[in-house]
Amino acid sequence: MTTRPRDLTRFALLSIATAVAVFALKLVAWWVTGSVGLLSDALESIVNVVAAVGAFVALRVAAKPADAGHNFGHTKAEYFSAVFEGVLIVVAAVIIVVSAIDRLLNPRELEDVGLGLGISIGATALNGAVGLFLIRAGRKHRSLTLEADGKHLMTDVATTVGVVIAVFLVAWTGWLPLDPLIAIAVAINIMVVGFGLVRRSGAGLMDSALPDEQRAAIDAVLDRHRAEGIVFHDVRTREAGHERFVQLHMLVPGDWSVQRAHDLAEVVEGELHDAVADLNVTTHIEPVNDPRAYEDWRLD
Repeated sequence: MTTRPRDLTRFALLSIATAVAVFALKLVAWWVTGSVGLLSDALESIVNVVAAVGAFVALRVAAKPADAGHNFGHTKAEYFSAVFEGVLIVVAAVIIVVSAIDRLLNPRELEDVGLGLGISIGATALNGAVGLFLIRAGRKHRSLTLEADGKHLMTDVATTVGVVIAVFLVAWTGWLPLDPLIAIAVAINIMVVGFGLVRRSGAGLMDSALPDEQRAAIDAVLDRHRAEGIVFHDVRTREAGHERFVQLHMLVPGDWSVQRAHDLAEVVEGELHDAVADLNVTTHIEPVNDPRAYEDWRLD
């Protein structure tokens, strides 16, 4: 059984619109105050715009059905987008650190702090709402691209919160180095998030097996039919984007008709599909009394 690709680009369009609006707001906040923290915050938002466009392209590609050149579909495009976004997060963090170090060496008084902070807080509220929405949508539809985009927006929220606190404290205490120091601390935090996205995406590109929870659900279905004297072996799993794959050998009595074996395979595949959403099942039927049927594909 196979699943049809789904079009999630509407979520990416929301992300693009949000990223552009937030970038414009943060740019105004920086222009008003002259804060390096707010400047670094605006620079990260440029990355958000680029990442959102990348996510849109990836989701468009992932939604394409299988074709002659891509027999298993295009869902792995989401992993490339998530890697790209993770790298951009790290790049944004580096830019923030560089800007902050420059401001440490060249302190500057802040201006119109109240107006600048108000604009930044408004941008943060918008980012936070859309970021949480995208994370939930990504988990619901098992889209790493949407989840990565949402997490990217939430790192932007963390950045802005830190920057707003820093700018407020600078205005209150008059200690100018606090502005760039907070910016550096926030940059380190979002860098960790970026590396995490890259690592998770790399695992998907390497055809990692399904998580234990999904594998246990698959085994539960197979165990029910093993009790009826059917043998299953060489069960292998992987996932690509929101789609999951399992291939297995099903051994039945050699005197069964092809029709009977096929009917049982349909039942097993149907139960597997009900147990694990978006599961593509490939079943190889063999006679249980043939020693060759117990040979596994080599794993080394």
